Amino acid sequence: MTPVGGRGGSPSAPRSADVAQLAGVSRKTVSRVLNNEPYVSDDVRRRVIEAAEKLGYRLNNAARALASGRTRSIGVVALGTAGYGTASLLVAIEKAVRDSGYALRVVNTLDGEPDDIARAVDSLLEQGVDGIIVSEPVLEGEVSVRVDVPVLFLGAPPAFGGPRAMTAGTGADLLARAATDHLLDLGHQTVHHLAGPLRWYAARDRVEGWRAALAARGRHQPPLVEGDWSADSGYQAGRELAADPEVTAVFVSGDDMAIGLIHALAEAGRRVPHDVSVIGFDGNPVFAYVTPPLTTVRQPFDAAAREGVRLLVHAIEKPDTEVPPASDPPVELVVRASTAPPPSSPAGRRTLSPRSHI
Repeated sequence: MTPVGGRGGSPSAPRSADVAQLAGVSRKTVSRVLNNEPYVSDDVRRRVIEAAEKLGYRLNNAARALASGRTRSIGVVALGTAGYGTASLLVAIEKAVRDSGYALRVVNTLDGEPDDIARAVDSLLEQGVDGIIVSEPVLEGEVSVRVDVPVLFLGAPPAFGGPRAMTAGTGADLLARAATDHLLDLGHQTVHHLAGPLRWYAARDRVEGWRAALAARGRHQPPLVEGDWSADSGYQAGRELAADPEVTAVFVSGDDMAIGLIHALAEAGRRVPHDVSVIGFDGNPVFAYVTPPLTTVRQPFDAAAREGVRLLVHAIEKPDTEVPPASDPPVELVVRASTAPPPSSPAGRRTLSPRSHI
């Protein structure tokens, strides 16, 4: 006897005819059910869905969606850029969503325009997603959009309301504080800061962490310098900071900017870390191979994505229960050769002697 879904004793992928045979209906009825067409009784719809799931039919996700009222998909609104941070976070989100058993739908935006974000959200809602992740680090104004599914704002405060809006993946201020504390622990009297563009939530969070670390130690807060995440903006800031002999330590809001800053310091005769220590932010592994290898704070992209998706899936699948609070992200400081004690300290003189420094 030929088994259902196979021929000649060799199993193969089940077909719609197999579903129809098991459910006791026509193939046309199977098609109507799986395409959610009208004029099908509840009993017939139930039998077809159960048959499709029992056979492992290739559209069983659609069948489950019809049975549960969910599409098993999550939409993501993401900034359309190939920058290391935003791209790494999107990859981490995709993995976390798929590991949770959901499909992913992505709509890119252009630099935080409210209308663009609203259109992206509407597009995802039209696709019937069960929840939305907003991974948009820039927002210029109020977003006018109506949302009837749970929404997760990843690394940013809520930009619009919904039945269940939540925030996760924040904590850049904690990472920035750790970076600043590292330089202060080495003996630097204060730490200058090269910030990212302050219209970005992430840049503002890092500024807050830097300020909090200095305030906790009672240290002078130098004027911050604003960049745009690019190495070129880091280079321009480096030329400015190199002219100030009081600068011995700089916390930079992004690794790319840190590399540009180090280049400008070298051109001005300010050696890193002999004269100025530099610490970056992001954890791009490429910068372990520059000269000097860059000390940095590694962003926990995977952990932030997993935590956020966990909360969102909870809100989707358990709508009548409270969403658990988000946990703080892990802090990982990657210490390399771009940071050292200041040259004026005894520790700095030992560290920076020609024989001991590499």
